Amino acid sequence: MLYDLTATMTLPLAIFGLDGLFNMVAQLIVLAAIVIWLALVWYTFTDARRRLEDKMLIRSATAAALIFPLVGTVVYVIVRPPEYIEDRIERELEMEAAAARLASSDYQACPHCEEIVGGQFLRCPHCMRKLRDACVACAKPLDPDWLLCPYCESEIEGVTPARKPRLGRSRDVEEAPVEYEEEYVEDEVAEFEEFDLDTVTEESTAPVVAEEPDETR
Repeated sequence: MLYDLTATMTLPLAIFGLDGLFNMVAQLIVLAAIVIWLALVWYTFTDARRRLEDKMLIRSATAAALIFPLVGTVVYVIVRPPEYIEDRIERELEMEAAAARLASSDYQACPHCEEIVGGQFLRCPHCMRKLRDACVACAKPLDPDWLLCPYCESEIEGVTPARKPRLGRSRDVEEAPVEYEEEYVEDEVAEFEEFDLDTVTEESTAPVVAEEPDETR
């Protein structure tokens, strides 16, 4: 009986009813599967940390890879964000820098196709869509936020607000010809001289009344 027990303890542990060389191969396969499973769990955890900012999502992805070997990792790879957090931040910084360069230069991005166009373009040369209108008087490009043309002071139809009457009269006075103003000044001076001459004539022709002495003295 003791011999049988010793013989049983010296025999290797059989897996799936195999022994000898086949048992060793089966053990190596199982060990490799466990190592791959743990490696996938670690890969899911590290990759989720680089792509996700929410800690709850990171824990959920890691738990799915741990509970569902291989399947959890495959599902995570399908639904994960397409870029790393560092790459997204770098891309946003590059876009802000490009927008700042465009704002400081004479170029801007087309609002329709986002291609680079000139600040004076009326149409986008890439998508052929209209960017801004041209002034009817001077044909220069107008910004959509302008209320009148800053180049020739022309009004924009349907955009420029109506003027007040007082402002209109003041502009009429400013735009009046200089010769009319000179004629008006000359007429005023002539009337003043005529009035002054009549006043002097009346005072010279008026009779002088002598004062009578006071009899009470």
